[in-house]
Amino acid sequence: MSVPAQTEPLIVPRPEHSVSRSNISPNALKVLYRLRDAGHAAYLVGGGVRDLLLGHEPKDFDIATDATPEQVRQVFRNSRLIGRRFRLAHVFFGPEIIEVATFRGSTIPAGTDGTDDDARRAENGMILRDNVYGTIAEDALRRDFTVNALYYNIDDFSLVDYAGGLEDMEAGRLRLIGDDVEARYREDPVRMLRAVRFACKLGFVIDAGCEAPLPELAPLLSEVPAARLFEEALKLFQAGYGLHAFEKLRHYGLFEQLFPATEECLSRQEHEFPVTFVSRGLDNTDRRILDGKSVVPQFLFAVLLWEPVRLRYQELLEEGASWADAMALASHEVASAQQQHVAIPKRIGMPMREIWALQPRLERRQGRRPMTLIGHPRFRAAYDFLLLRAEAGEVDPELARWWTEFQDANADGRAKMASAGKRKRPRRRRKPKRAQGEGAEAAAIQRAGAGGDGGGRNDG
Repeated sequence: MSVPAQTEPLIVPRPEHSVSRSNISPNALKVLYRLRDAGHAAYLVGGGVRDLLLGHEPKDFDIATDATPEQVRQVFRNSRLIGRRFRLAHVFFGPEIIEVATFRGSTIPAGTDGTDDDARRAENGMILRDNVYGTIAEDALRRDFTVNALYYNIDDFSLVDYAGGLEDMEAGRLRLIGDDVEARYREDPVRMLRAVRFACKLGFVIDAGCEAPLPELAPLLSEVPAARLFEEALKLFQAGYGLHAFEKLRHYGLFEQLFPATEECLSRQEHEFPVTFVSRGLDNTDRRILDGKSVVPQFLFAVLLWEPVRLRYQELLEEGASWADAMALASHEVASAQQQHVAIPKRIGMPMREIWALQPRLERRQGRRPMTLIGHPRFRAAYDFLLLRAEAGEVDPELARWWTEFQDANADGRAKMASAGKRKRPRRRRKPKRAQGEGAEAAAIQRAGAGGDGGGRNDG
């Protein structure tokens, strides 16, 4: 069930909680102190407080205040106002950004009709704008989950809890604030994704009342801008718990709203290949993140969308297309259709498609092709992708072993390996085959790529 915000907050004095200024970003402290010195209320709020209480290192520090965005801008020259749906101030300290939000209110001020930029506007229950300012108690009511509605008061270093977040944190429970769970999801359908993300990140259980509506309300995600869902997908799958998030999203019917073509393939899987491949890819990403290694989003999305690309590629081959044209067209079709759901910007979409385009080329190990291919800027990512395919049983493991040995060999060894794998064919058949292969491949990729990913508007 959800919980209403309390009229009187629970205030926990400094000696009775574990949040210490020594663990708070010095720049966040500067913002808190300067707002206070300018006569404004200032609180650390949200995930930063939650993570400090759990003993985690916060990813960022957000601040709530009674100062309007314009007043925050007057206090901090190194700030910029952003947002239309929620007007915020970003205060810049080199690479670190401290986000400052004005307390949001629960009622529209007298004299407004709810359609102005400074008022709330909703459509079909979904809040499109929420620039109505209020008190800290109203701000607590406007937040999503109880554990994200904890405030650290810079005045006396106390914790302020209006929604029972401390109790839920102790119980390892994730609950929405408010009396109507369905209405809270309709206000912002992304809260369904956040429920999954926080449950995976914190190891919490989603409260039964908040969990029950998820499958039925999952289609509401179609109303969320695809560019915003791209950012949410990164948070879900590139934080070290991507495999767990994937399983939960599928369980609640949410994954289908993000990657419908992939879900369709997974629902009619053949010999466990699709699920095994995606699971191994996400597990590999999780392990790299936990080991402190870098990950790139193009590899992640290449994994998530590979199965619909592979199936379409096979269909085009059966229809008589060359392998180069088939892969280029399959990649283009799947990537373009995906833009309607999770908009992948070109800076990620193009490298993603190159990883796919190299897969059939990795199967051709004759002559100078391996020498040329190993120098391709996407070779390493494509090779890692091939290893996943081999582990999932999609391709012959011998092919992956061959490329592993080829990379480790010296120049003479590579030449011998390429010669040993050279296919002997009548001369009259070799020239057409080569022309149809590499030359046609480049032209096909160029033709399909000319249409882009359909995501230019989100290209960062």
